[in-house]
Amino acid sequence: MNEPGKEYGTALFALACEENRTDSYGKALETVKRAFLKNPQYKDLLSSPWIPPEERLQMLEAAFSEAVPASVLSFLKLICQKGRMPYLTDAMDQYAALLAASKRILNVKVTSAVELTDEEKRKLTAKLEESGKGTVRAEYVIDPSLLAGLIVEVDGKMIDGSLRHRLQEIKEVMNT
Repeated sequence: MNEPGKEYGTALFALACEENRTDSYGKALETVKRAFLKNPQYKDLLSSPWIPPEERLQMLEAAFSEAVPASVLSFLKLICQKGRMPYLTDAMDQYAALLAASKRILNVKVTSAVELTDEEKRKLTAKLEESGKGTVRAEYVIDPSLLAGLIVEVDGKMIDGSLRHRLQEIKEVMNT
């Protein structure tokens, strides 16, 4: 994540906290993010130097005035006016990370060689919630290239318990 994106996301989160609207801003940013994912060229259009700034702001107004709070729309317009559209995704990600941290939500990605059973998922979630002191939001991914074990990423920090990783460690010890 780049610094300008982090700064913009942090500033918007601070405003949302002051207004006691962190959840509604978070939902609004999810709406914006979905719109940009659906139309990836839209961000390029809003960054284009060939389109007059006032026209770009009108496009934002038309697209989001009914869908997001006025402060979020003002935020989008500010990003657009300052020529910072390339940083918008990072700003939204920073906001989401700060919102999750404030709610003590741990974003977890679990990669396994085979599908985990519901019972295994429940036990893993309970263990992670116990150790992380928060609520776990887990995404489960299957990677057949893993021989066995799990790779768990908790808010960007990786715990590699895969057999492939263990074998690599053994290989490194044998080569020293």
